[in-house]
Amino acid sequence: MDRPLALALLAAIGGPVAPRRRLLASTDDLPAAIADPVIWRTSGLTAAQSAALRTPPAELLARLEHWLADPAHAVIGCDDPDWPPGLMRVASPPLALYVAGDPSLMWRPAVAVVGSRGATPGGRQHAAEFAQALAQAGLVVGSGLAAGIDAAAHAAALAAGGGTFAVLGTGPDVAYPAANAALQREVAGRGALVSEHPPGTGPKREHFPSRNRLLAALCVATLVIEAAERSGALITARLAADAGREVFALPGSVRNPLARGCHRLIREGAALVETPAELIEACAAPAALDARQALARLDPAVACDSGGPSDDTTPAYPDHDILWRALGHDPTDMDELAERTGLTLPELSPMLLAMELDGRIARQHGRYVRLR
Repeated sequence: MDRPLALALLAAIGGPVAPRRRLLASTDDLPAAIADPVIWRTSGLTAAQSAALRTPPAELLARLEHWLADPAHAVIGCDDPDWPPGLMRVASPPLALYVAGDPSLMWRPAVAVVGSRGATPGGRQHAAEFAQALAQAGLVVGSGLAAGIDAAAHAAALAAGGGTFAVLGTGPDVAYPAANAALQREVAGRGALVSEHPPGTGPKREHFPSRNRLLAALCVATLVIEAAERSGALITARLAADAGREVFALPGSVRNPLARGCHRLIREGAALVETPAELIEACAAPAALDARQALARLDPAVACDSGGPSDDTTPAYPDHDILWRALGHDPTDMDELAERTGLTLPELSPMLLAMELDGRIARQHGRYVRLR
């Protein structure tokens, strides 16, 4: 059993997270550790967890093996270097994430666009307009792939050639609602699907408020478009505020019951926005801070650096030099940059964003080009 399968199994067996987290932290050889009853006992695994590791359910093991066989699928542990920086804000982070698509999107500054599943045509249009503008500004659009506002935001971000990820309340291979199956495949192919639940996990009511804590933490800000007074979008907004993230709300007609949740948020201190330009301007500072923090995690020496070389020939740090020299005046996508530099996508993403914020490069339809 290799490490990805061992991690996927440990995350999938359920039960208390703390003992499994201790087991994960206690070893550099996870496949050996999950087969060692002594480590089970010292980590404090429950009897049910120990039994599941002693004789893994055949159907679960086969499902995990099948899912991981796809090279576009990955499982990322909370102890991995690729663990998204934003999730360090979560009080009860999951043991692992199952990701279909591009995990590096979770390292880039993102804005959550959320709202009612039963959105009005006008609400869906607003979601599309804001998501399109965010994508064109180089920000990732996060949402939950629900019907209504979520689906409109994901679709618009993809149509604009931008990045988008969906945090799911199901396994990464389960479409919910079923009507979004085609969109889910598109997000997996051109963005990322993110779930703390193993493949095959169906929709459960309690999973959706729980997934909102991950979406809120992964995004520098949350924008609520159309929400009733009792809405899951309001949970995301509250969790975002608790995590120290910005919260914005779009006002609506006093006769629209789906505007009442937004008006409540505004009364409670959320920032009112009317245009995408206002939102993008307000997100610039927290986005830059997130980029710097991500860079500092990769290389603490760059925490106070400008994010790129001072000119074409005098770079500040070796990895930036490698990336700078790999960039040309013709647009280049991240896969090509990874091949040219030998750097991973999570390493490239915050460096590219920092250079973009400094005005050294531009992002054009998902590709990067030097400006000077």
